[in-house]
Amino acid sequence: MKKYEIMFIVRADITEDEVKETVKSFEKVLTDLGANIVSSKDLGQKKFAYEIKKQLRGYYHLLNVECKSEAVNEFDRKALIDEKILRHLIIREEV
Repeated sequence: MKKYEIMFIVRADITEDEVKETVKSFEKVLTDLGANIVSSKDLGQKKFAYEIKKQLRGYYHLLNVECKSEAVNEFDRKALIDEKILRHLIIREEV
């Protein structure tokens, strides 16, 4: 299993409950495919340096996971489709 760091930004114009549901649903995408979530950190709402999809703010969330590449690929696919996710970044950690 490889280690990954995943950061994603959720829209700020939705309720906090919807933000939490979005985070849980994306964590579930990973765990359903056998991923082990080492840590999950809510980094709070931050202002962007520039507008992203007509948004000026967003909720940042950081996940450290151990999983196979299939889980990360599915996370990437769903994050691109979901309109609540403004941006995401997946980095494979070197061991």
